[in-house]
Amino acid sequence: MTDTSLLLKAYYEVLYERLQANKKLLITKVEQLLTREIEECGFADFDEDKFAAYKEACLAFVDERIETYNPFGIQYTFDQTRYREAFELELQLDWYDSRSEFKDLVRAARSKVQTGEMAERLGFLADELIKELGAFPDKTIISAYKSEPTLRKLPDYIVARTIEEIIK
Repeated sequence: MTDTSLLLKAYYEVLYERLQANKKLLITKVEQLLTREIEECGFADFDEDKFAAYKEACLAFVDERIETYNPFGIQYTFDQTRYREAFELELQLDWYDSRSEFKDLVRAARSKVQTGEMAERLGFLADELIKELGAFPDKTIISAYKSEPTLRKLPDYIVARTIEEIIK
């Protein structure tokens, strides 16, 4: 495993730990942000049942996102053949294209590991990546939603915004 891969693994582990530790706060913030976004965008016909369904979707997405950072579940990312297949499948399923954001994350990780003494600084470097870039793929999700807000994109957007507020 390369130093870059080690740093990316540490990045995902730190994200996982932060989100697990703040899961109750994530749940609370999801409801607050969802309420605010529905009001600001003026989505029509949003009754109590529809709100409950979107909230439930957001909460399911929170669990899904936490698990994507799980150090035991993320390991497929570092096997290039499997990674490419998984990434292409994800691109087919997601409404956003996060390839550029992932390249930025890898580029930033590479630049940080070139300083040497990785083992001693791994946690610090992972924290720096999170402060500089946030949680992958939140930037892509947030910008794609803001450019064209739709109900279909709303749960991903709410979760991305919530995660970004929690991790910093």
